[in-house]
Amino acid sequence: MSGGGHGGGHGRRGHDEEHEEHENHERWLVSYADMMTLLMVLFIVMFAISQVDQKKFMALKTGLSAGFGAPVAILMGGDELLDPGGAVAPDSVNLSGSTQGRTPTSMTDPQTNVDPDAVAQLAKATERAQVAKEVKKLKEAEADLRKALKEAGLKDGASFRFDERGLVVTIATDKVLFANGEATLLPAGRRILGTIAPTLRGLPNRLSIDGHTNSVPIRSARFPSNWELSTDRATGVLRYLASAQRIPADRMYATGFADTRPLLRASDPRSLIANRRVEIVVLARIDNSAGRAVAELGNASAEAVAAVAKRNAAAKAAAAAEKTTTDGGHAAAGETGH
Repeated sequence: MSGGGHGGGHGRRGHDEEHEEHENHERWLVSYADMMTLLMVLFIVMFAISQVDQKKFMALKTGLSAGFGAPVAILMGGDELLDPGGAVAPDSVNLSGSTQGRTPTSMTDPQTNVDPDAVAQLAKATERAQVAKEVKKLKEAEADLRKALKEAGLKDGASFRFDERGLVVTIATDKVLFANGEATLLPAGRRILGTIAPTLRGLPNRLSIDGHTNSVPIRSARFPSNWELSTDRATGVLRYLASAQRIPADRMYATGFADTRPLLRASDPRSLIANRRVEIVVLARIDNSAGRAVAELGNASAEAVAAVAKRNAAAKAAAAAEKTTTDGGHAAAGETGH
């Protein structure tokens, strides 16, 4: 009995062991299901991050086009990305807003469907908007500077104007900033600079400190010519603004122009006083993509410059061919239309 019971118990354990071994064989299904779930999540995430902000994409495309003078080859095929709504964008973007009776296909070169004139107009409109926004900020800075001078009793301590660089703050040097033939700041000059410094310090713009003299030549041991005098005066103002007024030095630079940029002609008696001045130019923060393109091409190799020129020539030829084709299509429609 005991032997049979022992044998029976041994048989059951063998059956249980076989059953457990069978369950281990089927666990691959769980791992497989986990892997498929992870793959599905991966593809969902990839699809989600593939959505493109079409407005930002077009802004980038326009900037590059304006910088290089024509649509660039690096953006070929970019219009086939997904738009934010999840739908597939057209094969080419027609900036003029008209399909002209043609249905874009995936075989069409995107460059041939972009109107260069429309791109140029869009670039100019964007630039005008940037300029208007920056001028508004500089006008607000001018108002703050005038207010500070007025409250300090220095209403006539500085004059203001705009040039192609930005807002120009002019401080006459005659008995205000410096004595005649000297480059040491006077107390009156330090007072004016100390009054306008808080506003300048709060601006994000870079500052150009420009020194100017009148046409009367100077020859001394310290200043052999007006070049040294104007430069020393400009750097003196810069040092004061950086050390005493805590304007970051990396936001400023100084330049001496001697008598090469007068406000009044030398024949005008007032020029002796008006042309002796220091100007603090609040430089406009304008994105100059064309200037960056010049710098990049100028520093590139000859092969890179030739490649860009070749791409631009090809783009212009494609645009001309497209215009010819479009004009021919319009003529045919006019002859056979109602």
